[in-house]
Amino acid sequence: MASIWVGKRGTIRDYAGFNPLVDAEAIRKAIRGIGTDEKTLISILTERTNAQRQLIAKEYQALCGKELKDDLKGDLSGHFKHLMVALVTPPAVFDAKQLKKSMKGMGTNEDALIEILTTRTSKQMQEIGHAYYTAYKKSLGDEISSETSGDFRKALLILANGRRDESLKVDEQLARKDAQILYNAGEKRWGTDEDAFTDILCLRSFPQLKLTFDEYRNISQKDIEDSIKGELSGHFEDLLLAIVRCARNTPAFLAERLYRALKGAGTDEFTLNRIMVSRSEIDLLDIRAEFKKLSGYSLYSAIKSDTSGDYEITLLKICGGDD
Repeated sequence: MASIWVGKRGTIRDYAGFNPLVDAEAIRKAIRGIGTDEKTLISILTERTNAQRQLIAKEYQALCGKELKDDLKGDLSGHFKHLMVALVTPPAVFDAKQLKKSMKGMGTNEDALIEILTTRTSKQMQEIGHAYYTAYKKSLGDEISSETSGDFRKALLILANGRRDESLKVDEQLARKDAQILYNAGEKRWGTDEDAFTDILCLRSFPQLKLTFDEYRNISQKDIEDSIKGELSGHFEDLLLAIVRCARNTPAFLAERLYRALKGAGTDEFTLNRIMVSRSEIDLLDIRAEFKKLSGYSLYSAIKSDTSGDYEITLLKICGGDD
């Protein structure tokens, strides 16, 4: 059965001749010895898929009576530790934890919330919802409700429920109808009918939205992004713009997020780790190509100049090559 977490454009593929017991033994040795053998940890964990890492973790638990993630947490430190723990975490659990971190403490990290909820498929969102409830005994929807408000909250809740249509079939008549509704809801009236934007942008499939945006331009002579910028504001505007960009080109949207995470003073490791790990088996090759198009230099070189040590080595292995 094909996993909903694996695409065709990842940098990490199933390791041939995989033997979880041999890997678990090697990892045990790497952790148990005098000083940790980071090189072995990195080469095993970055050259296996997440599904394979789960099998290694199972064998490790049987061998050591402890969870691999806990031993990694105890043995490693800093950004390197976060990255290695992320690699051994099942994808839905990883996203659930990232969402929790986005809503924890003072203030909400809306950018991270928006990024996760706009780039995951409906099936992925449903699994993330289960993982969230299992981990925190509170539904993701309730958490979002208590941390956000207004139209932003309404739209996030639809996305969190995994209600977006996933079919690849497009309906031209519907695209024309929706484009007209969007035009009537925004450009054509005083004030904006936010619900119309929310329903169409959060429920229609990405291919359907692409067609709708083309029709919208025909009707209004404007790009949908410009209309959203003119009509809406705040986090709600950010969310709808993110949906438009994802519908048009998800790898380009994520490449831009990486570009911002690596640009300027300081690195946004929270974003960097999340995108590198969560897209490594889905579309990181496409993200790399889009990053180069956007910045003029490779993602590999950006990581190299912005990070260091074992953290850098691990990220470069996940990146998988220079462009």
